[in-house]
Amino acid sequence: MATKSSSTSVFLFIFIFCIFIISQAVSDDDRKVYIVYMGERPNGEFSAERLHINILEQVLGSGGSSSLLHSYHRSFNGFVAKLTNDDAHKLANMEGIVSVFPNQMKQLHTTRSWDFMGFSKNVIRTNLESNIIIGMLDTGIWPESESFNDEGFGPPPKKWKGICQKSSNFTCNNKIIGARYYKADKNFHPTDIQSPRDSEGHGSHTSSIAAGALVHKASLSGLASGLARGGVPSARIAVYKICWADGCSDADILAAFDDAIADGVDVISLSVGGSFAIDYFNDSIAIGAFHSMKNGILTSNSAGNSGPQLASITNVSPWSLSVAASTIDRKFFTEVKLGNGEIYKGTSINTVELKHNLYPLIYGGDAPNTKKGYDSSESRYCSEDSLDKALVKGKIVLCDSVNSGEGPLAAGAVGAIMQYYLDSAFNFPLPVSCLGSDDGTDVSTYLNTTRKPKANILKSIEEKDEQAPYVISFSSRGPNPITYDILKPDLTAPGVDILAAWSQGTTVTGYEGDNRIVPYNILSGTSMSCPHATAAAAYIKSFNPTWSPAAIKSALMTTAVPLSLETNTDAEFAFGSGHLVPSSALDPGLIYDAGEIDYVKFLCGQGYDTETVRLVTGDRSKCSDSINGTAWDLNYPSFALSATPGKSTRRVFHRTVTNVGSGVSIYKATVKAPPGLEIEVQPNLLGFKAIGEMKSFIVKVKAKIDGNNITNMMLSGSLIWDDGLHQVKSPVVAFALEEE
Repeated sequence: MATKSSSTSVFLFIFIFCIFIISQAVSDDDRKVYIVYMGERPNGEFSAERLHINILEQVLGSGGSSSLLHSYHRSFNGFVAKLTNDDAHKLANMEGIVSVFPNQMKQLHTTRSWDFMGFSKNVIRTNLESNIIIGMLDTGIWPESESFNDEGFGPPPKKWKGICQKSSNFTCNNKIIGARYYKADKNFHPTDIQSPRDSEGHGSHTSSIAAGALVHKASLSGLASGLARGGVPSARIAVYKICWADGCSDADILAAFDDAIADGVDVISLSVGGSFAIDYFNDSIAIGAFHSMKNGILTSNSAGNSGPQLASITNVSPWSLSVAASTIDRKFFTEVKLGNGEIYKGTSINTVELKHNLYPLIYGGDAPNTKKGYDSSESRYCSEDSLDKALVKGKIVLCDSVNSGEGPLAAGAVGAIMQYYLDSAFNFPLPVSCLGSDDGTDVSTYLNTTRKPKANILKSIEEKDEQAPYVISFSSRGPNPITYDILKPDLTAPGVDILAAWSQGTTVTGYEGDNRIVPYNILSGTSMSCPHATAAAAYIKSFNPTWSPAAIKSALMTTAVPLSLETNTDAEFAFGSGHLVPSSALDPGLIYDAGEIDYVKFLCGQGYDTETVRLVTGDRSKCSDSINGTAWDLNYPSFALSATPGKSTRRVFHRTVTNVGSGVSIYKATVKAPPGLEIEVQPNLLGFKAIGEMKSFIVKVKAKIDGNNITNMMLSGSLIWDDGLHQVKSPVVAFALEEE
């Protein structure tokens, strides 16, 4: 910290500065959002943001840049800013300003994940959508949410065989047509609600993403305001509560699968997984999903949140759909304002506008809770109990890492600045902003060179993400650690900054001290991307009720759009076949179908014996020489080849496609391959005379990966079957594994 000065001039400066800050706080409380319209854009190139900041600074002074929220510059000229009424009047009288008017809500916009995928609320739909039942295996549901309103719904489909488990505090309706809860050990936490009612929020969130009704003016305290809706808003929801405060047990997961299959659901959504992938036969999710597949039910799984480490994906069974998480064209930032006027933009979702303009700023390392044995080497991270309440209370604390925020909150801090860059925004129980290392260093320098350092953490703002979509860092990556030659994840879908329904039996974060009860919340995770894929599968199922899970999965994968390798350096290990496009999947042209016998052959070919296979199949399946298959022969919509660095590896893939497009059509194979990867398709023309006709082909792949280039151990190619109307895309990936 800077040494204390006794200079009268310094005290006078501080006094004047404080008066200025107080006056700013008053004006900030009175600010509203205004649009400043400046007419036609100037000819040629110009910096709209710089121009608009200059205009604001003429009225607001040096702090004008903090008022600017957005610049218009592509088709016309203008900007959006937070202004007082007096400031707006001054701007309106300036030369070059056409008009200044307050921002008002006229036409609401969607929460955008579905529209971002080109899947608008007006997309073509079938009347059979209301017959589709989605089984949600999660933390339950909050039935009173507007997202689950059953207005306009008729009775449940006749095929429904489930129940609404009796509970004193839960009632089903014609939207939520069934609900059950499971807790094999009967060991309930005090916060658990012993019914299908959601006490965590997660299940309500995922359910509304998949099948929530249209809800206008949904937001999280004004953030992400718009129309909230699920992908299939007319579909029914069946709730299977398997997760509690202490987690989700295998016993309960399997019990829910058992019931859901028998109840007659059409698709199962499961945003749950372990910390790492395990053998199919020791995985309750893989077993349950296999039984679902046998009964014509596709299981949609979250990939996991352990990225960007390779081979971190947890749900990898080839009979289920594994979904990674990618961004939409919206991101949230939270600005940090220092006493010296500097402003830094960090990441978080902060709903709280602090009452005062500035608060004392303290470093966590300078406030150790010595009474409990902590020193500065621990308190610098602001972990629970490490901070001295007497030193931290009423202040903003600077922490050397990202944490839950419970430590600063419990110590009485009004906010926390955390020094660690995050590429996605998260909720905290108090105002928080996560800064990158450079900005964090600047804040630290200011704190240590200022006699009375102060700061503020502003309410989050929303900005457009021009680079979207890209797979977020936390999304688990391939390769598939159980079967290298089955590419996982299968595809990616929106899973970042998703607004959806929330349980009012908990708070925004669920942490002690957080008292915010909200009907809608913003979350990120593959838990959010999974129900997007679930809804897309349900949508396809509503038009094609006889399609198998593999057929639906194939349609979703072969119509997905591969993402840019510049922003997705892990390539197919990050996004699989590509980004989900539900409307395209309705007409895939060709499908790669598979059934139980195909997966049994695959399992036998993986070296599992008859007894082990029967644990998964639940029948009298038997491995023998006649039904052994390989991973390369499983009729999968993608192609993966594991190789040894520096050595050539050859594989032959056998595939069969079924025509679901035009009755009479000819498809031509087009391959793309980088140096080191050779792809040959035989035959390279497939002629069809009728819908449902099947054709087989082989793909010969030769790969040689440079063992000296450890930064490029993966080769990405593709196979596209094209009839002039449909482009049936499959990734062809070769990657190196170090010799043991």
